[in-house]
Order: sequence, then structure tokens, then C-alpha cells
Amino acid sequence: MKTDSIFYRLFKTFPRIFFELIGQPNIDISNYQFASVELKQTSFRIDGVFVPVPDSADRTVYFAEVQFQPDATFYRRFFSEIFLYLRQNPSVNLWRAVVIYPTGSIETSDVIPYQALFSSNEVQRIYLDRLPEAGSTSLGLRIVRLIVEREESAVTSARELISQTRQQVTDEATRREILELIETILLYKFTRLTREEIRQMFTFTESEFKQSRLYQSIKEEGLEEGKLEGKLEAVPRLLALGLSVAQIGEALDLTAEQVQQAAQNQSS
Repeated sequence: MKTDSIFYRLFKTFPRIFFELIGQPNIDISNYQFASVELKQTSFRIDGVFVPVPDSADRTVYFAEVQFQPDATFYRRFFSEIFLYLRQNPSVNLWRAVVIYPTGSIETSDVIPYQALFSSNEVQRIYLDRLPEAGSTSLGLRIVRLIVEREESAVTSARELISQTRQQVTDEATRREILELIETILLYKFTRLTREEIRQMFTFTESEFKQSRLYQSIKEEGLEEGKLEGKLEAVPRLLALGLSVAQIGEALDLTAEQVQQAAQNQSS
């Protein structure tokens, strides 16, 4: 799974989730901008930094690092990047470093040089498998948990998340963003799902699903072919996601008979 890109998209779109994750849900997120920071005269780039916006009342800089692969020298690189950033930005006095691991087993044992930092308030390590159970957490933290959820329970969790999103999120654009994020996590997580399993998970309403990236990509693949064959090849994938014959015909400019024939050919 491309966990880095998922987390950075998550923090970019819904920065409140990061502050909930580190136990500071009351921070005013309007005071921060999530960015990727390049360090001058080096090859270093810090991918995830919450930088206070100009004139913000909160002056703490947050360095967020997602570490899902073993790296024996990770802390030597990470802390060197942070202190180089502090050297190049002398106005920064307050900072916190947050490292997100899927489990403790990923963490390197090379920690002795940094014990003082680990004992301070400046460094926080988060292990996703140790987050509170879903029933006692917010929608944002439940989405984070889904990334490391066991396959046998992830389908149920995703279905509950979709239902919770529809009930709690009233803004249509925000609701669509969250549903697409859940969709992305599932697509990366379950690359070998059967069509029936996919149909069960992607329980969007018709209007929400038609605006999703998954629907648009399948539709565009068929239309870009420019021929009837390309459109017909897209039919089974759309059927597997729960769309009706009429909806597919409208999307791909096909008759009901053509859609039904493509479905029959797939099953034969």
C-alpha cells in the first residue's frame, strides 16, 4: 500500500485528523498549513510539515513522518533533517516531531543516541495498532485505523465508516472527499478482492459514486477507446460495483441490450 501518499493526502485534506492523532484535537487548524519543505543546499526534503500561517497565535512547527518500512538509520536521518530545518529557520523556537508506525515491530533499535528526545515533549511515536478501539474514537481516527485493519475485519469497518460519514458529515463536498479517501484505502489494501466483495464495500449512493475517482476512471477507460469494444469491456467492472444496467447505459452511451449482452458474455 502506498501509505505515505494516503497519509499526506489525509493530512492535507483533513488536518484535524493529525491533531486528533497526537491528542490535541482542540488546536485551531486554521493556524496551520500542511506542506512539503525542501532544505536548502542539501538533498533533504521533509515531506510532512505543519507550518504556522503568518500571524498565527500558535507558533509550534509539527514534523510528521510516516514510517511503514524498516529503516535501521531512520532516526539519524529524521533528526538531522529537523535540526537542519531549525538551523535554516532561526525564527522557529517551538517544534514537535511525530513518527507514525503501523506497529512497534517496524521501529529501529537504534534509539540510544536520542533517549533524551524521546523522554521530552518534542518527540511523539504513534503505533496505529495501539489506537483505541473504533467505538471510542472519532471518524478521522477510525479512517486512520482502517489503513492497518486486518483484512478479515476491514470490510465491516469500511462499511461502518461509510455509514458514519453519511450520518455525521453534512457538507456534500467534504463527505465526498472522505468517501473517496475510504475508497482509495480499500483499493490499495485489497488488490485481490472478488467482484462481489468490491460491490459490498463500495456502497455509495448513486450521486456520490458517479463523482468518485473509481467510477470516473472506469468510465473514461471505456470512452477513451473510442470504439464499442472499449465500452463493452468496461461494463462488467461497473456492474461489479453495483450500478444498474440503465446507469451504465447512460454513462457509456450504450443501449440496455448492449449492456446486458456484455454482462452475459462475461459470465459465459
